[in-house]
Amino acid sequence: MYPTRILRAQHGEKPNLTGFDIRKFAHSAGQPRYDPWERAEAWRYTGTFSRWNRFKGAFPGLGIATVAFVAYLGYEQMFLQDEHHGDGHGEGHH
Repeated sequence: MYPTRILRAQHGEKPNLTGFDIRKFAHSAGQPRYDPWERAEAWRYTGTFSRWNRFKGAFPGLGIATVAFVAYLGYEQMFLQDEHHGDGHGEGHH
């Protein structure tokens, strides 16, 4: 570290030539008290456009298709069993 930096650090920061202090500006800005676009943007998150409704609309036939598939699997398991499952093939049952 240079000795001039040590000497300069004792006197504090070098003042800005323009007089503008970014830290004071950021502190004074803070959070806006009023957002003029708040009402205009509110429709995006309510009613038809809520997160759940958008998710539900992404897969319109998934519920019905799942129920139909499970019903078919149950039907196949109960009624479409192969009666001669362990007999082996080619032993004269053709």
